Amino acid sequence: MKTSTLLGHSTFEIKRLGLGCMGMSEFYGTFDEAESIRTLHRALEMGLNFFDTADMYGWGANEQLLGKAFHDRWNQVVLATKFAVMRGPKGEFLGLNGRPEYVRQACDQSLKNLGVDVIDLYYLHRQDPHVPIEETVGAMSELVEAGKVKYLGLSEVDAPTLRKAHRVHPISALQSEFSLWSREPEGAVLETCEELGITFVAYSPLGRGFLTGAIQSRADFEPGDFRLNNPRFTDEALRHNAIFVEILDQMAQRKGLSKAQLALAWLLHQNQTLAVIPGTRNTGRLEENWGALQVELTTAELEEIRSHLPDQTLGARY
Repeated sequence: MKTSTLLGHSTFEIKRLGLGCMGMSEFYGTFDEAESIRTLHRALEMGLNFFDTADMYGWGANEQLLGKAFHDRWNQVVLATKFAVMRGPKGEFLGLNGRPEYVRQACDQSLKNLGVDVIDLYYLHRQDPHVPIEETVGAMSELVEAGKVKYLGLSEVDAPTLRKAHRVHPISALQSEFSLWSREPEGAVLETCEELGITFVAYSPLGRGFLTGAIQSRADFEPGDFRLNNPRFTDEALRHNAIFVEILDQMAQRKGLSKAQLALAWLLHQNQTLAVIPGTRNTGRLEENWGALQVELTTAELEEIRSHLPDQTLGARY
């Protein structure tokens, strides 16, 4: 299995297993800055070079954290950040904004938060339904011309929208949720990425922790964890969706792997240019996930997993 890939329409070679940094600043209960920085530094030591953040994670705090951790190490990092989800001064969600003037404003703020002069990969986090994709991507392309951004990406758009955007400016990456229990990108989206030379980046590849087997009940969450309000983490959904963990557990035990390693390896075998960005904030989990790059799955094993997957997952993604 290939462990690296060339980011679409770019000169960057990235490890196919990157690091999602969202939980280091918000959403998953308590977090510790010192431990997060240790994890970020350990990732570089291991050879991981693809890091993912967004301006809305901690409403700027996550970008600032990466700026602090990497201030003297940017030459080892391919950094992706995102814009469009607006937050208020107390963290309140204010909706989506893809207007050209906001594109420029958001980019300037991210550059300041990160402490850099240029962003490697700049994503539209979610499409503003009131602004044509061509208009937003057109403004993003001006950031490339201005030298503030190197490459462009989109998140959670369908295949026709991806094609429209790509006609305005080359799209290097499409980021969407993809895992054993969220397989919506299969078909048109993945096929379009392959056709257009766009790297597909799978976020939440471990089902927000569920596929690791670490979440047995809602009592496993800290107060304030956003999963307590997620439809896939109700008591009923947890019981119903346990089949996904059982499928992983059976083969993982046979192969001497953790469930996380098997879940990630399954994704990495779907497409040799696909990248995954599991999130973690501690070195133990990071090193466990990293082991997925060395897992080989036979065609028979891949078919065995797929043949046992339920047709549907109980509970909407959001």
